Amino acid sequence: MVQVVDKADFDKPLIRRKVLTAKNAGGLATVVDCGEFGTMTLDEPGAHGGSDLGPSPLQAVLGALCGCEAVTFGRTAREMGFSYEGIEFSAAFSIDIRGRSGMRGVVPHFQSVKVEACVRTRESEARLREVVEETEARCPVFNLIKDANVRTDIVWIRDSSV
Repeated sequence: MVQVVDKADFDKPLIRRKVLTAKNAGGLATVVDCGEFGTMTLDEPGAHGGSDLGPSPLQAVLGALCGCEAVTFGRTAREMGFSYEGIEFSAAFSIDIRGRSGMRGVVPHFQSVKVEACVRTRESEARLREVVEETEARCPVFNLIKDANVRTDIVWIRDSSV
């Protein structure tokens, strides 16, 4: 879908709305219907009372962070004329499970998130730093996690062996 906006109107918010549905049949697994993009199942591991039907919701958030960083990096790189051949992510999180188990005063979400993003590029380290700064300023999921006061450590690695 193409969106054309008059420059005089660009100062006004451009709101886009996305919709999905989700269904839970009484267990821990939830099937999320993303419309034209199909479904995905979120669950908990069997060791935590789930059915092992899919990633946990927190794993899905971490995957969304990697995906959002990749999309935002790609758009930003294109705008800045930055050439690269791809990004590989490795991500981890820590939580204190007492919070999700009901202990008040213990944060139930991520305690920390660590991501390594290895960018295959011949561009300089300084150019990569410019694209990364802009990417992190723009990435909705990164900022959502950061604004929740989660210790967030994203290390961008330049792989020039391409």
